[in-house]
Amino acid sequence: MRIADGHRLCAIVFVFVLGMSSAEDWPNWRGPNHNGISAESGWQLSLEKVAWRAKVGIGFSSCSVAGDNVLIMGHDGKSKGGNETVSCLDSATGRTRWSDSYQAELLPNLHEGGPASTPTISGGKVYTLSKDGNLRCYDLRTGKRDWVFDLLKHSGMGSPPEWGFSGSPLILGKQLIVEAGRTFALNKSDGKELWRSAEYKPAYGSPVPFVHDGRTLLAIVKTEGLVILDAESGKTVAFTEWKTSYETNACTPIVLGNRIFISTGYKRGCALFELASGKLRQIYTHRELSNHMNGSVVINGFIYGFDGNTHMAGARELVCMELDSGKVRWRQAGLRCGSLMAADGRLILLGEIGTLAIAKASSEKYEQLASSQVIGGRCWTAPVIANGRIYCRNAAGDLVCIDVRKP
Repeated sequence: MRIADGHRLCAIVFVFVLGMSSAEDWPNWRGPNHNGISAESGWQLSLEKVAWRAKVGIGFSSCSVAGDNVLIMGHDGKSKGGNETVSCLDSATGRTRWSDSYQAELLPNLHEGGPASTPTISGGKVYTLSKDGNLRCYDLRTGKRDWVFDLLKHSGMGSPPEWGFSGSPLILGKQLIVEAGRTFALNKSDGKELWRSAEYKPAYGSPVPFVHDGRTLLAIVKTEGLVILDAESGKTVAFTEWKTSYETNACTPIVLGNRIFISTGYKRGCALFELASGKLRQIYTHRELSNHMNGSVVINGFIYGFDGNTHMAGARELVCMELDSGKVRWRQAGLRCGSLMAADGRLILLGEIGTLAIAKASSEKYEQLASSQVIGGRCWTAPVIANGRIYCRNAAGDLVCIDVRKP
């Protein structure tokens, strides 16, 4: 074979391999499209290769990943005078590149406590929200703190919500948007307030942006119900009541065109709404899918999510349901009140006691492709896949990285 031919063959093989797989960053809560679904493809099903483990502190913050940077938050566990820490880790080794610690409340109410918000990475900056309501902006490369905005002070709440501030920052153009009862929009560059919404009781989910009739809107589940806000002004566009018995809505909505799906715990169940003419019309509601800690994903017209509550009697099962009708197609026990995301037509599932499982996103039946006990303890935080690695954490602060890159 001539050298030129050999080079040409190598180039063809290289292009073919590139066409078979793709990697993707996961820069914020629920991913780049705010729906819990990654465009990552071509990763292998073996879950046995542990790349590294790290201690990141008590809490429920999920990972955000940009390039070879992994951002996560944790707490040292001291109820009084304790410190919360933002950590930037090397994705290949788990070593700390930089960290920032500051005093923050633990708030261990019916669980271990610690931060529940997930960092947001955008434009070379990192945005975080502490349990007691301080928004911070960092330089991604150096960890230098640029600015701090005290949500508790500016909201006039007096004290943090019962389970602390838990929503994750959203970057929308030049705005940083965050939930604090009132929804706030700040200038992402300097932390100056741009607008604030009408006052509602604070909830624990995060806002989701979408475009409707040429306007950019925000869908947010407050304690009182589902609110649609104008993203430029913060004014309420539509509202529909949605309350739980314990006033603890923790749902991040799923927006699909002009339809919005929500599901919350305490046997409240789920609902699908349609936004039209400034009003939210309910298409259906029932109690067959009640997300307690984590949201669902929608793939090819079917919803996959965990039904059941950690602190109440009753079934705790993975559910597949038709989006249009709300009809349940199947239920699967075993992972209890777990969490999930999706990539490459597969569900990436983390059970409540640390079992990582991969299953087909199939509406016909639950079909598991791989499973491994990768971590112990209480696992309520959604797993993340980014650039060929899966990240899982527990409440105690153990973080494990599973290498699923193909050789």
